[in-house]
Amino acid sequence: VQLQASGGGLVQAGGSLRLSCAASGRTFNNNGMAWFRQAPGKEREFVAGTSGLHGNKKYADSVKDRFTISRDDARDLVYLQMNNLEPEDTAVYYCAGDRHIFREDVPTTSIRYGYWGQGTLVTVSS
Repeated sequence: VQLQASGGGLVQAGGSLRLSCAASGRTFNNNGMAWFRQAPGKEREFVAGTSGLHGNKKYADSVKDRFTISRDDARDLVYLQMNNLEPEDTAVYYCAGDRHIFREDVPTTSIRYGYWGQGTLVTVSS
């Protein structure tokens, strides 16, 4: 079972990137999925998530109205569209799958997520 994140890179402030998370080994269609990030010297933090049931979504206040999480269940992919990027968004971004299935809530704590990708680096220059 593996989650593979990709799409990171170097972008100027105000630019956009789209991160992708591909699942292999099993389907995550019924699991909540989320993106976390960890900046140098800081703790890992929740960025955005979508529930396994009803597709509820939740965003960190710092990215609301700039980032959008979506999923393509037919292809077992989860995306994070990031617009109007800021230098403060610089971090390693991780995709994660909820330990539980068919849950309506969107957990924001990492302990709820039992499946993690390897991370992809996003660098935003000023």
